[in-house]
Amino acid sequence: MQDFASSFALAGQLLVSGDPALAEIVSLSVRVTATALAISAAIGLPVGALLAVVSFPGRNAMVVLSNALMGLPPVVVGLTVYMLLSNAGPLGVLQLLYTPTAMIIAQAILITPIIVALTRQTIADLNKEYAETFRSLVVPWHQAIVTLIWDARYSLITVLLAGFGRAIAEVGAVMIVGGNINHVTRVMTTAIALETSRGELALALALGMVLLLIALFVNGAVSFAKGLDRSAAHA
Repeated sequence: MQDFASSFALAGQLLVSGDPALAEIVSLSVRVTATALAISAAIGLPVGALLAVVSFPGRNAMVVLSNALMGLPPVVVGLTVYMLLSNAGPLGVLQLLYTPTAMIIAQAILITPIIVALTRQTIADLNKEYAETFRSLVVPWHQAIVTLIWDARYSLITVLLAGFGRAIAEVGAVMIVGGNINHVTRVMTTAIALETSRGELALALALGMVLLLIALFVNGAVSFAKGLDRSAAHA
């Protein structure tokens, strides 16, 4: 019990003192996840809105696929990206394996289906209210999509925050493609796994506290976004 208590005390000291190793790991984690989220948003928001508004051959199959891929196992994503980026893989010439870029690719693949599926549902629900107006004004589908995305912006912020929370907590995929290399690809989740296996609980606990704070921030931001959405709906 003494060691457990001292580990918590040391973890608190690391947080308060702004330990360089801790700051480096947290900074890399946030940069990797934010970049992956930006890529996923650029793909997922328009694709999800397109699936919600436009009817075309294969649309239903794409909807089913995006919903199914929301539960895509992270280790499968990691293995797939590893095979693509390894020296024997088709993208091996790029030498991206065991780099932050490889982790960004893995995280983006993991959360893009989530953003597509949730965006499609959000836009589809809103489109039911706007459909008659769009038809009466003969609004082109691409203009309708832009309008719907803008009007659903607060709900879509919630979608993006959900993707961010999912990505930053990921360990399996980033461990496989990043290799957990110190000062290169070591992020919070992989560092926690490593330090715990070593018995070095102080750094693991400090990183766990940061992850918890991020989770609380994301949930708070989601609640705030939902409040803005309700306010906008009543305005």
